[in-house]
Amino acid sequence: MGNHRRTPGYVGRMRPDVELRLPVDSAYVSVLRATTVSLAARLDFTIDDIEDLRMAVGEACAIVLPLADEGADLTCRYFMSKGELTISVTVPSQDPEVPEPAGFAWQMINALTTNATAEAEDGEFTVSMTLHSTADV
Repeated sequence: MGNHRRTPGYVGRMRPDVELRLPVDSAYVSVLRATTVSLAARLDFTIDDIEDLRMAVGEACAIVLPLADEGADLTCRYFMSKGELTISVTVPSQDPEVPEPAGFAWQMINALTTNATAEAEDGEFTVSMTLHSTADV
């Protein structure tokens, strides 16, 4: 946990602590939500923080799934450190649209997390979010 090593395949990025690859299908969003809940609980996040992350992951999927290339896989990466969890949800997308800042899903992600970004790069579209635990506040 928290041992971020640079490895091949993650150029310029740290190696995730957990990585899931699932079919691009809304039926699998529950798997990501459950994984998020488990990892946040492992980091001793508060119940409110855990629920915020669970909802934010669902909203991130609502943004990325419609933009995914047909037959593609969704990749979710979790970067864990004491009191902090960063989640990146990525799909291959040849023509992604960065979400409107006023859009409901994007507003929710921003309200529920400490920091959120959306980026289209190298044929992939990624929504990343970080939450700092409020357990010590």
